[in-house]
Amino acid sequence: MDILFISPTFSGAGGIGPHAYRVAEKLRENGFNVELMDVPHVPIKNLKNLSFSMFGTLKALSNKKKYDIVHAWNLPSAFIMKKINARKKILSIHGVYSQQIGMLHSKITAKLVSANEEKVLSWADVLTTDSLTVQSEYKKLGKSFLYIPAPLDSKKFENVSQNVEKKNQIVYVGRDSYEKGIDILRNIEPKLSIPIIYCTNMEWLDAMNTLKESQIMVVPSRIESIPQVIKEAFYLKTPVIATNVGGNHELITDGKTGILIDSENPDQMLNSINQLVSDTQTKNKLAENAFQFINKNFSWDVLMEKYIHLYES
Repeated sequence: MDILFISPTFSGAGGIGPHAYRVAEKLRENGFNVELMDVPHVPIKNLKNLSFSMFGTLKALSNKKKYDIVHAWNLPSAFIMKKINARKKILSIHGVYSQQIGMLHSKITAKLVSANEEKVLSWADVLTTDSLTVQSEYKKLGKSFLYIPAPLDSKKFENVSQNVEKKNQIVYVGRDSYEKGIDILRNIEPKLSIPIIYCTNMEWLDAMNTLKESQIMVVPSRIESIPQVIKEAFYLKTPVIATNVGGNHELITDGKTGILIDSENPDQMLNSINQLVSDTQTKNKLAENAFQFINKNFSWDVLMEKYIHLYES
């Protein structure tokens, strides 16, 4: 079976592109022929997606190969997917795209995207998402999304330092971007009892080593789908404090597998961090519960069959 994956990027520590890359690796291990489409883009914030779609469409038009399946990962990839000759077309969305655009750009831009979003989604034979929350949001728009969680590959952690003593530090892992709420965390930093390490532009392995040796990871986002880094923190037994946005609550049961706080509430964030830092018993309980939860529900052993069924059905 010949499959083509399309995504603006396949590298990095988190996000939909690296997830697509991990899926491709696993499919190849199971006998599928998966090709990754390499598309250039203009490295300027407001031109990245537009240039990716334009250059990718030109590349698609020159590609005469016929695929069994073309799988587009995020909405800009759909414009390229449309031009690929394939028996079946799949589009995966992590987060409600028009909401993300509204957060990053403007309400006018969001309205323009929203007005055309339904048409773009209709280009796919199958729509998927890794979040029950996103699935529910699109159901309101009359769109049916197949829920397929993004697995955590435990083999990826074999090179992460095994014997690490927890340092007196908090960690943030993610983009230095407004929607991630990093500015809120920076604003309360002077009032925190221990320092913060920011992993915003770091190789995955270095970020994971820093994550493992930290007391707490904070996810201060204003908008999310389901952050892969929360799953990674769970696996590395680093307790998580995260805002209750998007699908974060699908992973975090407040007081059991982590701590949920309101979005854009710096006082609550500050108090929650300082309280948890000094509460070793709660940190240990959260870490162990989260570790058990992630292995039971999000391993490749549990989810591989769902991906194989997606492509073979």
